[in-house]
Amino acid sequence: MTPGVAARESCRESYYERTGACSYKPTAHAGGAWNADEQHFAPLAGLVVHAVERHLAARPGRLVLARISYDILGRIALDECEITVETVRPGRTIELLEATVTIAGRPVVRARAWLLASLDTSAVADSPHERLPAPEELTAWAMDEQWSGGYVSSLDVRRVPPARKGRTAAWMSSPHDLVAGEPSSALASYIARVDTANGIAVQQDPTAWMFPNLDLTIHLHRQPEGPWTGLDTTVSFGPSGQGLTSTVLHDLRGPVGHAEQILTVRPLAGG
Repeated sequence: MTPGVAARESCRESYYERTGACSYKPTAHAGGAWNADEQHFAPLAGLVVHAVERHLAARPGRLVLARISYDILGRIALDECEITVETVRPGRTIELLEATVTIAGRPVVRARAWLLASLDTSAVADSPHERLPAPEELTAWAMDEQWSGGYVSSLDVRRVPPARKGRTAAWMSSPHDLVAGEPSSALASYIARVDTANGIAVQQDPTAWMFPNLDLTIHLHRQPEGPWTGLDTTVSFGPSGQGLTSTVLHDLRGPVGHAEQILTVRPLAGG
């Protein structure tokens, strides 16, 4: 690498810095939307995929991520985290992995990932979902005017103007690396933006109501390509404190899968 390229690379900002073989320190860009001293879950979800891919890199194979489901076990502090990955169900065509994120000795996220064999099924590939308008056809949306936190401020967002509460579509991209000084796959970078779906089509003012998600489940029928994550999102609130954010996921070539998030809906004190 030439000195000029090395200097530019060293100036790139990131969401995490590696501190050990399995440990990472979040930067200010990973700051959460609900509390300044917490991590936003979106980049952490991408970091888990990054760790899963490192786990798989030691052996050959043609397995691809088909589903990953995250359970958020509690508060995710803006502190150093450790990610461990183990193979639960090995196989040549189907495999199950489990990843655990630990902060200060306490598990805060558990994720399970199903991997499937990569085969040529292009002759029958199809989806009934219409493609989203291209990012350049949409106007930029200052998401950080509605949401706080370093992560939201790091994003380039292009949104379809909402016709009603709880329904819109948007594109997201970011100039920041996932981990400082490390290449990340298009998949990890893509998934690092999916959790923002719960913030683009709000049902109620987040200064009066709280509706964080307890989980995130992503199903993929095609491996996404960068640099944009497309979210076609619907948010529903029920009458007894539960909500659901449902999203059709897109890249620039079209739909790639679905994401679901269960919400706990509650009024904020003084809201």
